[in-house]
Amino acid sequence: MAKTSTITRPAIALKPEFEKILRTDEVFGTGVGNDIEDRLNNAFDLLLIRSGLEIAPSMFLLLSMCTGLTLGGLIFVVQENILTTSLGVFAGGLIPLIWALIAQSTRRQKMLTQLPDMIDELARAARTGRSVDQCLMLVAQDTPAPLGSELKRCAGRLDLGIGMPGALADLPVRTGIVTTKILAMALSVHATSGGDLISVLERLSRTIRSRMLYLARLRASTAASRATAILMLVIPPLVLGFFMFRDPAYFSKLFSVKWGRIITLIAAALDVLGVVWVLRVLKNSQQT
Repeated sequence: MAKTSTITRPAIALKPEFEKILRTDEVFGTGVGNDIEDRLNNAFDLLLIRSGLEIAPSMFLLLSMCTGLTLGGLIFVVQENILTTSLGVFAGGLIPLIWALIAQSTRRQKMLTQLPDMIDELARAARTGRSVDQCLMLVAQDTPAPLGSELKRCAGRLDLGIGMPGALADLPVRTGIVTTKILAMALSVHATSGGDLISVLERLSRTIRSRMLYLARLRASTAASRATAILMLVIPPLVLGFFMFRDPAYFSKLFSVKWGRIITLIAAALDVLGVVWVLRVLKNSQQT
């Protein structure tokens, strides 16, 4: 099983005189354990980082709880049914999660679009005879967000005296783009061993552009399949919501019969399994 990607946190001893002014990043995952709980916590931390929402995990969970209670409360006021209220609380709690997933996908696509031009500018800066550190700092200032924000974070680490490998260590994990791992490796090797950095960057830029064209053709050819997959995810909750609001007592009658409970639970389990399967297929088809 592949190891879950985590944010590296160098162990730096904090001095007592700076204890009250230094901010510690709030995370739920430890990045050490391999159990299901720690892997879910790491995935949750990475989701908030890659979405660029700049919200603490505890505040995000509080927001999910508030949206769930609000939607559930509205449904209870209208229908006064415990079952539909519970489903409303669950659906309302998922709203911030869906928002974060959409923000992560949008931010990642923007960074992928900015990446070739950023690498070209980095190659042009290297031709002027500047060092790798100076080139990265210059490009970080000229690149707009969201990619520029991540590069400024790396440049800030360089200003603190951290070497190029350590400064770029978190870039692939924070962006979620595999290509940035190649970029970080090329810059780190050049900073420590030297080499023809300009040729490497030009080849990398051409490769990224070719891959983006390939992915665009792949998305165009599989548009119908992806639309079908999305309909598989959306239709069951919509049908469930329709029956809830049409007849609040429908599920009470259904669960009062043994076979109704069994069939409903089996259908829910199969739907969740199908959702997980479809999401994994969509995720693997969009690896960059």
